[in-house]
Amino acid sequence: MQHKTNKLSADQVFIDGALQANIVVVLSELGEVLSVDPLADHNPDEVDIRNGILVPGFVNTHCHLELSHMKGRVDTGTGLIPFIQSVVQFRDIDQSVIDEAIQAADKEMSDNGIVAVGDISNKIDTIEVKKASDIQYMNFIEAFDFLDDDKCDDYFQPYLDVYQGYKAAGLTCSMVPHAPYSVSKTLFEKINQVNRGHQLSVSIHNQETTHENQFFQTKEGDLLSFYAGFQLPIDQFSPTGTNSTHYAFQHMDKTQKTLLVHNTVMSLEDIRFANDWASELYFATCANANLYIENKLPYYKDFLDAEAVMTIGTDSLTSNWQLSILDEMKTIQRFQSYVTTEHLLSWATLNGAKVLGMENKLGSFEVGKTPGVNLLSSPASDKFSLTDATVHPIVNAKGKWF
Repeated sequence: MQHKTNKLSADQVFIDGALQANIVVVLSELGEVLSVDPLADHNPDEVDIRNGILVPGFVNTHCHLELSHMKGRVDTGTGLIPFIQSVVQFRDIDQSVIDEAIQAADKEMSDNGIVAVGDISNKIDTIEVKKASDIQYMNFIEAFDFLDDDKCDDYFQPYLDVYQGYKAAGLTCSMVPHAPYSVSKTLFEKINQVNRGHQLSVSIHNQETTHENQFFQTKEGDLLSFYAGFQLPIDQFSPTGTNSTHYAFQHMDKTQKTLLVHNTVMSLEDIRFANDWASELYFATCANANLYIENKLPYYKDFLDAEAVMTIGTDSLTSNWQLSILDEMKTIQRFQSYVTTEHLLSWATLNGAKVLGMENKLGSFEVGKTPGVNLLSSPASDKFSLTDATVHPIVNAKGKWF
């Protein structure tokens, strides 16, 4: 029996990190890339040619799917510390509400052309949706103990139970630290023990606010009021005199693929320090979440100058208006237009697939992969830049337009 093929093209096709004209992507009926050819090699009448940019499915490297029920519940522009305090207040919601929101958010991401997600999980709430989803998930089981070495075991056990729940469900997962300011030396070691022998990926929230660095440099700033507000003792903590990333790297396993998330106030010096620390080091930027929480974006030129391997995340609906990688790219280019469309598409596709360990299947139009297909369409004058006129992707994982 001969299987049908689908021949797709557009004004530009994103191939090998560049936008190229006169390219045809040939897909099987199951969405596998069979070939990538010059348009001249095909009868144009047999090719579905569209206006816009043909790109692989998007990879969202940072999300909190289990917090989807909190959309619109937390004020914008408050800063990170009040934001976290608000999140804690709203976590105990009726489970049916949580479950419905998780399912809706998973569908929203799929509808927005996202084929893979690196998802932070503190609970098992998202397991059933993930098992049934078209999206491929890398699950980061996140632990924290608020720098309390003495109570580390008490904090750690529930997260270990979540980790084991994901393993029992057959879902790919690793144990990860929440952030430098919330993970003790003892907890870092316990996390490393769980991951040892498993070459996966780990993530950590990093330098999301100036108060984080201030806390590590001098043990001053708003993090003190955060700990005091929750009656959390930090007597054991002594300032390191360095930025927070240095503390984290002293205790993390550099042999694991590592994703630093947010990096909102990260300096060029610290970016280079991070790149030198490990051979597989990636950065996730969540532009809309940064604006939602702190009204601030990273300075992307520093990341470009340091040749950082960038990826894109959406964070959660707690800290974002939608779950759309396209909207994240639009925001970045709106405020820092020197970041090219080709940069952004690399961040949103292959780089993300690499850090999640999915580059053999996703992230690029290469023979044997099933990366999904997105078409970014906009008026001719804006065809190759990402503006408000660029519409949400026409999505198809199987190679046939909806």
